[in-house]
Amino acid sequence: MESTRQQKVARMLQREMGAFFQQNSRDMLPGKMITVTVVRVSPDLGVAKVFLSIFPVKEGEDPLQAVKDHAPKIRRDVGNKIRNQLRAIPEFIYYLDDSLDYIENIDNLLKED
Repeated sequence: MESTRQQKVARMLQREMGAFFQQNSRDMLPGKMITVTVVRVSPDLGVAKVFLSIFPVKEGEDPLQAVKDHAPKIRRDVGNKIRNQLRAIPEFIYYLDDSLDYIENIDNLLKED
């Protein structure tokens, strides 16, 4: 169960990271759309798990690696935006959110019958 503070910090990080990716996604992944779907913050506010949805993804491609390569720049830019609200900027750990693929797979299975 997340505390109210964790939820507020997670929403703030999601909003700021979404704005960052909206402005800078062309540099990291040209031709792709990056969406921050969920941010979960640890109780000590030291680690933030960031779930990203990246569209379109071709087979055999690892778009998450490009985001991880730019991790220091992302943390610095987001940290500059929220430095007055948080004492310490959390470390970001990136995960690929595959819930849309899961939903599409279920839809395809239901259409078969």
